[in-house]
Amino acid sequence: MEMSRVDAVWSFETAVSRVSGRGISREQLIRRLGELAGRSGLGSGLAALTEYVGATHYLLARHDLSQDGGLDFVVCSDWPFDIVRRLSGIVAGLNAKTTELEKCLAVLQPTFQTVPDDIDLPRGVSRTYCAVTFNVGRSRFSLMLLFPADVILSQEALRDVAVLAGYVASLKTEVGIRQDREFELTERELECLFWIAEGKTSEEIAVILGISRNTINNYITSVMRKTATRTRSEAIAHAVRNNLV
Repeated sequence: MEMSRVDAVWSFETAVSRVSGRGISREQLIRRLGELAGRSGLGSGLAALTEYVGATHYLLARHDLSQDGGLDFVVCSDWPFDIVRRLSGIVAGLNAKTTELEKCLAVLQPTFQTVPDDIDLPRGVSRTYCAVTFNVGRSRFSLMLLFPADVILSQEALRDVAVLAGYVASLKTEVGIRQDREFELTERELECLFWIAEGKTSEEIAVILGISRNTINNYITSVMRKTATRTRSEAIAHAVRNNLV
């Protein structure tokens, strides 16, 4: 049987050779990450985490950039490009459907999603991929892992990986990719968000700040657009999760 184009790029034999080193202990992993810190790229640290948990390939995604579409949400990856290109729409869709409360509860909790049937995967690789989310400052990330079909990933090890992925990502300048002003709240927007969290209505906030109710509503609309939230309650949850209020 001929190998598919994806198989030709990434053979399962290569994947197996990477998984074979997963007997590393947590202490050894932490020591290794410490040695890599400051002298290696983000990919080296993510590769070490991937090996530790018994997966084969990693993809680090930044959620606040997924709403733009395209591939800008990918911070660092060694997944085959064809899969990443298809995954971008899936990630954006899942993120849009997730409430702020669900996002809070999902942090450091491994979840599993299925790759669509029409996407070619290398032989022996599971059609299920794992994602663990974590925060670096105000930005939310997911580390997505492909793994062999015969491997059962440890929930405890995955949580370790999520915590340590946040450590690795926080040290690397690559995480700062496209720190656009569009995603930062202005002082006025933060003021409005604070007063919303205090239970004030638009009319009350207008009186407090000395500006019109319509202007307050415009600020609140801008806050929800920038934070990808749909209601004031979700905006408040986002603000609490990111230490904005």
